[in-house]
Amino acid sequence: MRHIAIVGSGPAGYYTAEAAVKKWGDEARIDVFDMLPVPFGLIRTGVAPDHQSIKGVSRRYEKTAIGDTVRFVGNIAIGRDVSIEELQSLYDAVILATGAPKDRLLRIDGSDAENVIGSAAFVGWYNGHPEFANLNPDLSGRHAVVVGMGNVALDVARILSKTEDEFAGSDIVTHALDALRNSSLESVTILGRRGPHQIMMTPKELGELMQLERASPQVESADLPPLDDDAVLEPGMRKSVTLLREFAAIPPNIHGEKPIAIEFDFFASPKAIDVTDCRATAVVVERTVVEAGRAIGTGETYRIPADIVITCIGYETSPIEGVPFDERAGRFANDQGRILPGLYCVGWAKRGPSGTIGTNRPDGYSVIDIVDEDIGSGHRRRGREGFDDLAAERRLDIVTFRDWQKIEEAEIAAARDGSPREKFVDIESMIAARGL
Repeated sequence: MRHIAIVGSGPAGYYTAEAAVKKWGDEARIDVFDMLPVPFGLIRTGVAPDHQSIKGVSRRYEKTAIGDTVRFVGNIAIGRDVSIEELQSLYDAVILATGAPKDRLLRIDGSDAENVIGSAAFVGWYNGHPEFANLNPDLSGRHAVVVGMGNVALDVARILSKTEDEFAGSDIVTHALDALRNSSLESVTILGRRGPHQIMMTPKELGELMQLERASPQVESADLPPLDDDAVLEPGMRKSVTLLREFAAIPPNIHGEKPIAIEFDFFASPKAIDVTDCRATAVVVERTVVEAGRAIGTGETYRIPADIVITCIGYETSPIEGVPFDERAGRFANDQGRILPGLYCVGWAKRGPSGTIGTNRPDGYSVIDIVDEDIGSGHRRRGREGFDDLAAERRLDIVTFRDWQKIEEAEIAAARDGSPREKFVDIESMIAARGL
């Protein structure tokens, strides 16, 4: 029997569990740990609440989670409740699928102002992550600046711009919906150091900006490269740039009909944030040019008014004591997923925050091939039985997948009209909802 511990119940964790089941069948016992009492990681707390079709992938993970081979072990924090070394003593392999939950920091003067917020915190706030549920961002000002040119920046800009009716069918949490309903924003500026040909935005997310009831996307025609230059782009990028060209062609009178402007500011590198009374008031931006794909400052600067600044510039994995960490890359130090004997990583914890949800599937299968090569038929460790003894000794309150199903039932029952669920936003309420 092979005993496998997977730390993290997001896409990387469950694709890895799926791969383990397909590789070994009943000859393995897989425990999937999570610090929260609820599974699915960024599917629950990272994917935008108005993208319910993407969240539907969790139904695939449920098929893996139901049965004796794979067990969800929620409400257990590795490093607090149990150490990596203890897991390694109990399981033949420990696979870290912890993702990259920390914001990459914007290291400029003024970035520590109280209304400068990282996207992990802001997205966690409107998705009901217990760590960020009390964020309470101030949306009473007129101007928001979003730093970044990826899909997360688009998600943030779109959420900031939607009407309450446009959230019908989403699972945005009530505290966020209430705050957005009372927002006074008139402009959302999306800042990017480079140009349209270097964006990391996909056509679907860009196209959604054209459908917003009260917001209009704006691009300066002068920022666009010659049309013929688009021919060298791969098809998806070419579609994205075509949408930017369509934004630039929107007549001024159409912009005037909508109260919120979503302004794309290309070739704009944030250099500092003006702060008054601990609050950001403007972002100081340096104009850039792109040379060999890199943004080079020109020395020309200007200011963009900012009543709130949200940085969407990437994520980093959280270090774990006893696990080698690559500080520069912001992930665990590894060789094709191997960290140390018996210790592995997968997903963003392995490769950094890149790729889509589906990218984690081949990643999970490849790490299980490596584990199979390393452990053979197992090392006669105690696995699940040993962990349960440890948990009982420490009086750890484990949340199982059946418990999660009861929590989910309670969330569905509490949903407002038109919403699939009303998430619990604190751990105590989640645990209470299982009805023990």
